[in-house]
Amino acid sequence: MLFSSITFIYYFLPILLIVYFIVPSRYRNLVLLIFSLLFYFLGEPKYIIVLILSCVINYVFSKLMIKKKTKILLILAIIYNVGQLLIFKYTDFFIENVNSLFGFDIEFMRIVMPIGISFFTFQALGYVIDVYNEKHPPANSLMEFMTYISLFPQLIAGPIVRYADVRDALKNRTTNFSKMSEGIKRFIIGLSKKVLLANILGEFAELCVEETLLSSWLRPIAFTLQIYFDFSGYSDMAIGLGLMFGFRFLENFNYPLIASSITDFWRRWHISLSSWFRDYVYIPLGGNRVSKLKFIRNIFVVWFLTGFWHGASWNFIIWGLYFGILLLIEKFFLKKFIDRTHILKYIYTSVIVIISFMIFNSLTLNDIFHNLRNMFMLNDIPLVGVETLYYFRSYFVLFILAIIGATPLMKVLINKLKTTKVKSVINCLEPITYIVLLTLCTAFLIDASFNPFLYFRF
Repeated sequence: MLFSSITFIYYFLPILLIVYFIVPSRYRNLVLLIFSLLFYFLGEPKYIIVLILSCVINYVFSKLMIKKKTKILLILAIIYNVGQLLIFKYTDFFIENVNSLFGFDIEFMRIVMPIGISFFTFQALGYVIDVYNEKHPPANSLMEFMTYISLFPQLIAGPIVRYADVRDALKNRTTNFSKMSEGIKRFIIGLSKKVLLANILGEFAELCVEETLLSSWLRPIAFTLQIYFDFSGYSDMAIGLGLMFGFRFLENFNYPLIASSITDFWRRWHISLSSWFRDYVYIPLGGNRVSKLKFIRNIFVVWFLTGFWHGASWNFIIWGLYFGILLLIEKFFLKKFIDRTHILKYIYTSVIVIISFMIFNSLTLNDIFHNLRNMFMLNDIPLVGVETLYYFRSYFVLFILAIIGATPLMKVLINKLKTTKVKSVINCLEPITYIVLLTLCTAFLIDASFNPFLYFRF
């Protein structure tokens, strides 16, 4: 079930909210757990057992670690979690590459990947590592731990929430009008990003297929904006839903498309994932407090894993290593030069990021090289074409709105207006704006058949 669906917005969520606030506070975790498991079951019925087993096994590991802190338990927990991810997500990828490398004809297993397995596995893995390192005690009960892992706002697409960040809220939280209002507004903003921007940008990327120089850049730009609004919109909806139930999840995006370098981009993009790899892979390997050779190794390991985490395909691995190489180039050669530039550093970063998401969205290695040749006029293609110009004119206003929406410009402007004489007008218009946005989203969801969520793949 998608957050951006009529079923979720007008049936599942209202029923949950009514039940949640009717029952006494001591039963609210149980209500969240039941509805979270139902939410997952409605989207992936046959794999609900994978989620439940993951919760039970990791909870048992954490309890055993308290009784006897031995590294073998941590190793077994890591093997279980990583092994589960490898089996469900990467089995056919390994078979395909073994077949290609050795000329074998091993039959594909065709295992269907459970929705959200990358997210709930990383949450569980981070949890047992933190318990082993005594960063926090284990959950008091299996129900509390299962509520944490399966909490539906962040279950299938993050952000990757640390147990330490919600531990107090799991035990004792309050929901007031202010949090509820903030949560609803945040949810509508995320929904609008997804439905009114990401979905329509995705339509453009699928329709504008004429091979011209202009379309070769417009499609990656559209996809870059689409995946940003798709994923950041979903994170906004998750944060908003968390607020409605008394949880405050950390931000997952901070306007990454205005980054001034690739280093800055990764401080702003998918923050929960990059911080997870930093804390559980990069720092344990020694971080940057090692020799230059080991530092380079650490960067390559982290960025290989970052790419591989996103999917069982070489384009994702290349995408991760592409960023790893660029981060090393920036650190050793470009940092001082980039810091001295003004508009140039933003252009440089934007071009690098657009190319990266072309790689990310390519199905094969041949597609990557073909698209690169088109983008840099190494193929014999025209500059523009009739079809490209038609779609560019049709979607031009959308591109402008999306580019503005990817910056904090509107947020800064509204906050500034709230300090002027028109503050009362802004405050009156605000609820009307949210109602209009929700109405528009509803109309689009009823009418449109194109409503993918890109991060279901991961």
